[in-house]
Amino acid sequence: MNLPAPPEGGFDLAVPRALGRPACRGVLRAAPEDFQVDELLPEDFSFTGEGEHLCLHLRKRGENTRWVAGQLAAAAGVAEQAVGFCGMKDRRALTSQWFSVPLAPGAPVNLAALDAEVLDRRRHRAKLRRGDHAGNRFRITLRALSGDPAAVEERLRVIAAGVPNYFGAQRFGIAGNNLVAAARLLGRPRIRGGGRNGIYLSAARSWLFNQVLAERVTDATWNRTLEGEDSPDGPLWGRGRPLAGAVVAALEARVLAPWSAWCHGLEHAGLHQQRRSLVLVPGGLAWHWQGPDLVLEFRLGKGEFATALLAELGEFTAPGPMEPTVAGRGDFSGPTGSRS
Repeated sequence: MNLPAPPEGGFDLAVPRALGRPACRGVLRAAPEDFQVDELLPEDFSFTGEGEHLCLHLRKRGENTRWVAGQLAAAAGVAEQAVGFCGMKDRRALTSQWFSVPLAPGAPVNLAALDAEVLDRRRHRAKLRRGDHAGNRFRITLRALSGDPAAVEERLRVIAAGVPNYFGAQRFGIAGNNLVAAARLLGRPRIRGGGRNGIYLSAARSWLFNQVLAERVTDATWNRTLEGEDSPDGPLWGRGRPLAGAVVAALEARVLAPWSAWCHGLEHAGLHQQRRSLVLVPGGLAWHWQGPDLVLEFRLGKGEFATALLAELGEFTAPGPMEPTVAGRGDFSGPTGSRS
């Protein structure tokens, strides 16, 4: 296959903003408590109260989901693959989510060994699986904000109506390494999904989606329908008949022409074509000031990224060498100053 080579220096994960230059600058994740995420189960979901799976509602600080899942597997004496959870949560954060582990009632398990607090426990007949949740609730504190407070609040009111639904940089791994691995994987004659390969294929699909969304942000059609659309959406590439109308399909074919080999590889990797909304509308967006700091609260659906919202608000740096900057393409234009 004639695969596009990764750009020199790696993939550029910056994407164009829809709402213009950032309204402020600040510090994100100065401490894990500044980025709080609570998993939300569907309103119609209920635990059966009995069954072979012990479900635990855990709160973790500074640990990623797979690490805690591995600890839970060791504590219960089962394979890590047997532990279920609905979605991945940030490491540099304070997060809560549900895990399931196959464990007979009364069987010993050393929960005190977990790097997490047990908030609740229930019995259930089925393993929790990826995507079983409804979404996540966020409480994010942005420290040492600079910019005109009135302009920041006006930007937040615009954001409440919707922002581009980009996949966040964390989907692509540190410095885009998941995309480098995806390029190698998609160059193989036969591709198996699952495990790490599934992560790389998901990164490739997300990259292609972001390319289409970036084009529609650039031409200002990301939040309005084109001919043949019921609502603005973009491709999650895979096998099957095109799900877009002729006008949108032509646009996407043009944008993804340099990545046709990736599209071909995804079609032969067992993935089926899907569509994803181009617009992310945060639920219940609210904010308040704490001196120079700004606290945001909102809800997002599963698969939606808080970083997409933050990038339309401002530019935020994070302490520590492993933390990325939340940013898009564009220069800061707000006046320097802080809320007192």
